[in-house]
Amino acid sequence: MTDLSVKQADKPAPRPATKPATSPFPAALRLLQFIERAFDRAFGTVHNPWHSLGALSYFFFWIIAATGLYLFIVFDTGVNGAYQSVAAITAQWYFGGVIRSLHRYASDAFTVTMTLHLVREFLYGRYAGFRWFSWVSGIPLIWLAFASGINGYWLAWDQLAQFIAVGTAELFDWLPVFGGAMVRNFLTPETISDRFFSLLVFLHIGLPLLLLAGMWIHIQRISRAKTKPSRMLGWCTFIGLMLLSLLKPAISMAPADMMVAPAVLPLDWFYLTVYPLLYAWTPGPVWALLVGSTLVLLLIPLLFRRKRAPVAVVNLDNCNGCGRCFNDCPYSAVIMQPRTDGARHAMQAVVNPELCASCGICAGACPSSTPFRSIGELVTGIDMPQRPVQALRSELESALHGLTGKQPRIVVFGCDHGMRVNKLASEDVATVSLLCTGQLPPSFIEFALRNGADGVFITDCHEGECEFRLGHVWTRQRIAGEREPHLRRNNIDLARLRLSSGSLAESDKLAGEIDAFRKDLLKLAPMPDASEAEAAGEHHD
Repeated sequence: MTDLSVKQADKPAPRPATKPATSPFPAALRLLQFIERAFDRAFGTVHNPWHSLGALSYFFFWIIAATGLYLFIVFDTGVNGAYQSVAAITAQWYFGGVIRSLHRYASDAFTVTMTLHLVREFLYGRYAGFRWFSWVSGIPLIWLAFASGINGYWLAWDQLAQFIAVGTAELFDWLPVFGGAMVRNFLTPETISDRFFSLLVFLHIGLPLLLLAGMWIHIQRISRAKTKPSRMLGWCTFIGLMLLSLLKPAISMAPADMMVAPAVLPLDWFYLTVYPLLYAWTPGPVWALLVGSTLVLLLIPLLFRRKRAPVAVVNLDNCNGCGRCFNDCPYSAVIMQPRTDGARHAMQAVVNPELCASCGICAGACPSSTPFRSIGELVTGIDMPQRPVQALRSELESALHGLTGKQPRIVVFGCDHGMRVNKLASEDVATVSLLCTGQLPPSFIEFALRNGADGVFITDCHEGECEFRLGHVWTRQRIAGEREPHLRRNNIDLARLRLSSGSLAESDKLAGEIDAFRKDLLKLAPMPDASEAEAAGEHHD
């Protein structure tokens, strides 16, 4: 934990926490989180590659594209010149060979980060409900990525390319539409023509362009999608690829000869795993494996369907069209449109229910969500029906009145999807669990400290683990005064505020962190009674 002085890190309330999204394999998820914590300690949360798998995939794609452009310029598309041009590139160890090797290893790395990204999202349960589009749109990218890589191996036109070409032809010839026509193109050297290599080059340009378009579509329902790793992670990754390219350069085998069947082949297992299966099995079972696994991946959102939570609701009487909810929504579910009620404000917020994650981050961003408003019922510009800000204020007031223990008295705000705070409730600890920590308006911190709390403890999720992507980021930025609505830091003693990050599996550590916070609070001057604080403070709207 760090002091913010604020420090970083959740109580029961009458309301039980909502059931978090469950992983289909909890034990595997705990193992993954254990690995991610180890990487956090080694590299820091910002530079942890596990938190940037999608961004690294984009990074590798651009390396592949940049190196591929050079290779295309110097590549001979003729059947007799393809092998020689690749050999000439490889012989230039100080430049061309490095470019080729970098192209090869970045392509391998792309498959690794793409696969790990898929597995990670699955283990975190991020495939159903409002996330179905991102999951389903990502599955075709797997086919495009492997097709692009396999197609690239053909262009070297060595013995490995010959093996791949014949294997691919046999695989497709099993389909009735081809009827054995493809493999006849590789019976003799005379059947390979320049037009064939022109087609390969066209595919090797077209398939990656389709892949890039698919990657763009894949993130369309995500605002502020992370497509770039941190600068340090990017440079370290690039330097690692460069060193690998220098120490173990990619080389070609002997030139392809359709009259000779190669006996021993060094396979790139990242892309070519399917080809040994063609000889261990027959094309039919291989197609069944490929198509079957694709269908299973596509059907996962239906196989693990969840009940849809109520979506955010806009109240135009309290919406001034400021756009904060629009700016903070992690999934672009809130849009701003011209006013429809004749009010003086130019714009109004509108919620797209198909995209809404029901996270409540928009309510935490709304300027009318302050608990200090002196009205009977606190109605905000945008709110969650299942967890409205009025209920949060009532719950907090009730929890504060229930603090009958000796000082210091602590209010703990937590997240339904993070560390369990409700078990900590006691006579000197009040707890409030939110849909997401990002649902908490910063003014609630000041409200708690003015009304009987000696300290406020907030828990959020680890970097890359927030159920709603950005809740922990916006919470910390609001508290630091870097994002609206911001915490009025001059109105509180920042030593009385602490934040801690953790996952559901780390809930046991909370009690110890609360005890440490309590000891630190004892070192501070006692807080005035709530009545005195109320008299000294000014209610504001």
